[in-house]
Amino acid sequence: MWVRPRNGTVVPGWHHGLMNIMLFHSTYGLRPAVRQAADRLRSAGHEVWTPDLFEGHTFETVEEGMEFKEQVGKDELLKRAVLAAAPYSARGLVYSGFSFGASVAQTLALGDDKARGLLLLHGTSDIAANASVDDLPVQLHVAEPDQFETDDWLSSWYLQMNRAGADVEVYRYAGAGHLYTDPGLPDYDEEAAEATWRVALGFLESL
Repeated sequence: MWVRPRNGTVVPGWHHGLMNIMLFHSTYGLRPAVRQAADRLRSAGHEVWTPDLFEGHTFETVEEGMEFKEQVGKDELLKRAVLAAAPYSARGLVYSGFSFGASVAQTLALGDDKARGLLLLHGTSDIAANASVDDLPVQLHVAEPDQFETDDWLSSWYLQMNRAGADVEVYRYAGAGHLYTDPGLPDYDEEAAEATWRVALGFLESL
């Protein structure tokens, strides 16, 4: 389902219990905005963990963060993410993340048969041809347009996720910057960010 929110449209839902959420940071590192997002989710009653995959490193530009990410390596970062999630995976995690962190969250969720949901903010990832899930609830929030998440890519991603068995919703925010939920970045768009959080909280309540 593709949706373009207007006036803070909320996904209807009801509360089945608190979610256990693994929230991964972007290539900027574990910035204050990630902790603020975690606090917002905790205020709604959820349990949230924010692993620091960059081990204390934060960056002022996306280029610096991407350079550091390449230096550490994709395999090492994924290993750190798996180790961070492992102690809690038996609870049935909701995986979530910002941009690069969303790609990490997607990889882990598709490989975890106990995953309760996948909440993607500003990012997606490649999908293995043999990926398979059982009606995994997935919600993606992304700018429109987005230089890192092009229309062609998102259309392909959406079809692949559905083929894998996911139940996918995609929300687009016209005119917002790529990482529009981070108040400390030029991308920030308050209206889009608040709409995103209202919809995302409704999604979590419906799980």
